[in-house]
Amino acid sequence: MKETKQDRLPLTSLLALAMAAFITILTEALPAGLLPQMALGLSVSEAWVGQTVTVYAIGSLLAAIPLTAATQGLRRRPLLLTAIAGFVVANTITMLSTSFVLIMAGRFLAGMAAGLLWALLAGYASRMVPEHQQGRAIAIAMVGTPLALSLGVPAGTFLGTLAGWRTCFGLMSGLALILMVWIRFQVPDFSGSPKEKRHSLSQVFVLPGVRAVLLVVLTFVLAHNILYTYIAPFLAVVDMAERTGLVLLVFGIMSLLGIWIVGVFIDNHLRVMTLAFTGLFGLAVLALGIFADKHLVVYVAIGLWGLAFGGSATLFQTALAKTAGSAADVAQSILVTVWNIAIAGGGLIGGVLLEQFGVSAFSPALLALLISSMIVIWTAKMHGFPVSAGAGVLQPTSDRQL
Repeated sequence: MKETKQDRLPLTSLLALAMAAFITILTEALPAGLLPQMALGLSVSEAWVGQTVTVYAIGSLLAAIPLTAATQGLRRRPLLLTAIAGFVVANTITMLSTSFVLIMAGRFLAGMAAGLLWALLAGYASRMVPEHQQGRAIAIAMVGTPLALSLGVPAGTFLGTLAGWRTCFGLMSGLALILMVWIRFQVPDFSGSPKEKRHSLSQVFVLPGVRAVLLVVLTFVLAHNILYTYIAPFLAVVDMAERTGLVLLVFGIMSLLGIWIVGVFIDNHLRVMTLAFTGLFGLAVLALGIFADKHLVVYVAIGLWGLAFGGSATLFQTALAKTAGSAADVAQSILVTVWNIAIAGGGLIGGVLLEQFGVSAFSPALLALLISSMIVIWTAKMHGFPVSAGAGVLQPTSDRQL
């Protein structure tokens, strides 16, 4: 069947959102690849430089819900531009400042901008297209995330070695400025919610299906971050420490494949794909627990894990957007908060498991979390992860006014 003009996705606009996601993730993760250089340049320990990632996550965690709730009435494009301007300011501070305290303040600002931006992206993408294309639109908007992790961070680390870490953050500011121009002229504007249609946090939280999606996000992302945060000690135990870079490359490539697969099938098969990808992650964890001494199995398991995780953000954000309807932005802000709680929890719980029981405890702990995810997805047949494509939608969000 020939594609009509109405069926064509607004790729230029959606790719601008993908670039926003790319800048957000790269700004967050870049210090992890530049720890030695930044520590030397700022005369602090690598452990302290690592806290620039922590303070970024705290900024997102604290800002996502209140900023999104407070800005429901504002037009969407100026709000999106304001969030990206936060990255320009924060990365410029990091590039120019010699004060570690000031850099930490800039990183907190970047985290706040990220919290607001993540709450906007899924709803923004879904409003650009008809309802039957919302999942694919969100998938395109999210493609910047695996690209940043699989290509952006290694490239930034390499560039930092050649040209200095400050150059990397300067380039990030430049990219954000270019993106602001791109968005201003290529991305449509949308109205905010009128006062009588705005949603409180409590109203959104009790919508049918919202809590189910959020619980799946918490358990799935917690399982991911326990393993991802401590992948190096896990690989060291199975005599693959020197292959950590290659393992993460496999993870990144398969993540890209995962988000592509989700983008193709999500609009008609969201529930099935969420169950399948969660099951794939569980299968990977089981293989890592039983056959960790077989290096080929480790690579295959890591690939399955990457495939499952790559499309997960799109699956969860689409499920929540369809479930929350016109309250999508507020719902997404809760998702951002839950996601960051899972990131912090992954580091904390994973550390306790590692210290008390060793990496052998990872597989059963992760399987327990993923089985919980599967149970919630399976039981959320009416709302959250509905059996029928149209079920669970409170109110369409494909408002296309400019």
